[in-house]
Amino acid sequence: MIVREYEEDEIHVHKVPLILMGGLIAITLALTASVSFGFFERQAIPDLARTEAGTTMAATRSLQFYDEADGTVRVEDASTGEEIVSYGPGTGGFVRTTMRSFAHQRRIRGIGRETPFELIQWDNGSITLRDPTTGKGAELSAFGPGNHKTFADMLEKEAR
Repeated sequence: MIVREYEEDEIHVHKVPLILMGGLIAITLALTASVSFGFFERQAIPDLARTEAGTTMAATRSLQFYDEADGTVRVEDASTGEEIVSYGPGTGGFVRTTMRSFAHQRRIRGIGRETPFELIQWDNGSITLRDPTTGKGAELSAFGPGNHKTFADMLEKEAR
């Protein structure tokens, strides 16, 4: 039986991939820093882009989200208390995740659920879900047409 001594094995490091990975990391850091320091303009500031384009609100609705004990997520109109839609366990994944993300932002800031969320449809067709208490918002059109439609259906027909 041949016993091999591993301590004497040569370790061969391929230098070209290491150099390429280091270069990729350096380029990524340089580009990120150049945007942070203002050498390049930020491209994704929705409020600024809407202002420059002259986009206005076409419809708005105040919403309250409720996460029930049985796993159901209920969406209500904050003004009337009317139930808009209800998602049972295992359904409404995007609404559920969005609602929990906004609720988490409120919880870490010590903000209660008294103030409703704002669902805004703009005249260019895009939809924004905004939390006026934290200033956080989600551009729902960025998550695909299915998720956009889910929130578009929550807007009252009278408000359009």
